[in-house]
Amino acid sequence: MTAADIIAALAPAVPGAAYEPLASADSDVTPVILVPAEHLIATCQALQGPGLEYVAFSDVTAVDFHPARDPRFDVVYHLVSPHRRARVRLKVRVNADVEVPSLTPVFPGAGWPEREVYDLFGIVFDGHQDLRRLMMPDDWEGHPLRKDYPVQLRKDAQTYMPLQVTEEEFRANVERDRHVRTTPKP
Repeated sequence: MTAADIIAALAPAVPGAAYEPLASADSDVTPVILVPAEHLIATCQALQGPGLEYVAFSDVTAVDFHPARDPRFDVVYHLVSPHRRARVRLKVRVNADVEVPSLTPVFPGAGWPEREVYDLFGIVFDGHQDLRRLMMPDDWEGHPLRKDYPVQLRKDAQTYMPLQVTEEEFRANVERDRHVRTTPKP
């Protein structure tokens, strides 16, 4: 099924949405469709319907093209139709100050990937129940995958000294542990 075929099937289900097929290196295998942000939820619900059956959420990521580009970000979703063994890629173009609707009401598995995109790109997902940092520490400033993020940022790494034990201490610890695991409990 091509992007044009999917758009034709979506048009009656989501009236008023202006979809656009996009070209990509693998668009012959995975159709790519540009979706307006305000129609993302309705589009995903329609894609789950009969005939299309894109019922599995695969992932979401983002691309920061350049701070001067308008809109700056592409939020990229991958959905799968296991019954038809097909994939579709949806792209939503937004600026940094625009919120993207969260797909968690439609695909509950979108929660953690949306948190990752928020953490690394700073894109806010409207309606997400637990939008907070996932990969970076809570006190981290900025979003490291943005093009305007300072590459020369210096932050002291937290390192820990390795545990130094002698060979005899190591063997004694192993024996003690072996004894604890084999001793029956009363």
